[in-house]
Parts: sequence; structure tokens; C-alpha cells
Amino acid sequence: MEEDRKARINRLKWHCRRSLLELDLVFDRFWERHEDDLDAQGEAALERLLELQDHELWALVIGRVVTDDPQLMGMIKQLRKA
Repeated sequence: MEEDRKARINRLKWHCRRSLLELDLVFDRFWERHEDDLDAQGEAALERLLELQDHELWALVIGRVVTDDPQLMGMIKQLRKA
């Protein structure tokens, strides 16, 4: 089971590599702080966020755009704290 989680985390890390430097920095800090405590719900929220284009994701992270989805909002708050 641990191998499956490790593979999922590695895949998520790969998808966190963005063309926008600011997002790369946010995700680097996020992984440093939250890799060990990221649960399945967090993984799902992160996957949904990573489907967005960089400019859409950045707008959410900096608060220019707000979502009413509580799952996404929880992950965005973690990214902001990172």
C-alpha cells in the first residue's frame, strides 16, 4: 500500500511543475511542509487544482478569484500558508 501512495505522490509532484515560477515556489514549499500528512481528500483536491491553467490557478492562490468549493478552498488555504 505504501508503494501506491508513493507513486501517487510522485505523480502529483510531477504535475506540480508549472511554467509559472511563482507556482513552482508555492508548490515546493507545500511539499516540504505537507508531503507526509497529505490525505486522500487532499490528493483529490490537489489533482483538481492541477487541471487548471497556470493563470487560473495563480488567481486562486493569490485570492484574485474565489471558489465556493470547500474541498478546493481547503487546499488553496494550505497552498497560501506554504
